[in-house]
Amino acid sequence: MQEPISPAQQHRENLAVEMKAASRVTIIGMVLDAVLGIIKVIGGALFHSQALIVDGIHSFSDVASDLVVLGVMKVSRQEPDDDHPYGHQRIETFGTLVLGSILIAVGAALAWENTLRLIEGGVETMPGWPVLVAAGASVVGKEWIYRYTREVGVAIKSDLIIANAWHSRTDAFSSVVVVVSTAGAMMGMLWLDVFAAVIIAGIIIHIGWKFTWDSVKELVDTGLSPEDTEMLKSIARDTNGVRNVHELRSRRMGHDILLDIHLVVRPEISVSEGHQIGMQVVSGMRDALDNIRYINFHIDAENDEDQPLTSEQLPSREDIRAVMAQRLGELPAHSRLRLHYLKNKVHLELFLEEPVTSTSLTAANIREQLAEHPWFGSIRVWISGP
Repeated sequence: MQEPISPAQQHRENLAVEMKAASRVTIIGMVLDAVLGIIKVIGGALFHSQALIVDGIHSFSDVASDLVVLGVMKVSRQEPDDDHPYGHQRIETFGTLVLGSILIAVGAALAWENTLRLIEGGVETMPGWPVLVAAGASVVGKEWIYRYTREVGVAIKSDLIIANAWHSRTDAFSSVVVVVSTAGAMMGMLWLDVFAAVIIAGIIIHIGWKFTWDSVKELVDTGLSPEDTEMLKSIARDTNGVRNVHELRSRRMGHDILLDIHLVVRPEISVSEGHQIGMQVVSGMRDALDNIRYINFHIDAENDEDQPLTSEQLPSREDIRAVMAQRLGELPAHSRLRLHYLKNKVHLELFLEEPVTSTSLTAANIREQLAEHPWFGSIRVWISGP
């Protein structure tokens, strides 16, 4: 009989599978980008198409981004360690930020150069028909690699791979623009070729900005959407034993979601029951969003958003036992003392296994002896029957 796989081992196996899939699709895309880039740059130079040359440079930027993706994915899929207890997924986010920045820089440079050419005029050479063939081949090839890459990115929940897929699709979009502009230029509107180069550069800048901004939002710990946050709160509120929910905080780390939540439960329940209620909340939330990696729940006996925070100056169990021993004498050996810290008071429950002859341990006497202490809230005495 095969032994069950531990969650840590399963996570390691998942990381290995994800890394293999990401590497394979990225290498395939990189080879395709390099071939198309060479064809388009040489074809644009030989057959007088500035738009095709820019499109070829765009393809070479895809090669650079593929190299970034390969390096980043290898590092970001490492297991958590002492220095990175939550994992290395933020490296993937940083890689996406770098990729977006590269796109913005490349797009801006190309847009500026071709805008100047458009303003200055003097475009007199008509593109040749091979430009249409090269651009058409690029459309087909880049649309195929986009769909393949995006499918892998969604499967392994990698924003970086999905971003790289969209980078490929921008190349397909730009090649469509080349086809249209070349056809127009061949009909006499020669300026369309340079104008198309500016449009392609604008597409590159737009996609780069989207990647960059999304990465910045993650790096500064932007939380989940209001809709997802409210859904998670509803799941917690509907869990048996939960009285209220507050301080739900979330952040993303790569494709993982990290949550902190405070759960208000009945103050008289045991610590273990409170923990079990929290685990039921965790289970419900993970059923709703399967990319939640960590949920840190805090069990509250009262809603400390509505009440003043419990004072750190309230006495500990040892302090209270010392006061009771001084005022009431030592408690019986088999007695148990339960403390409830509520509304900045300490409420006591004393459990006695058998009746005591001394009147010092009655609820009335204990209340009288402790009433002068500002921390004292109430006392209940429980006596086990024979």
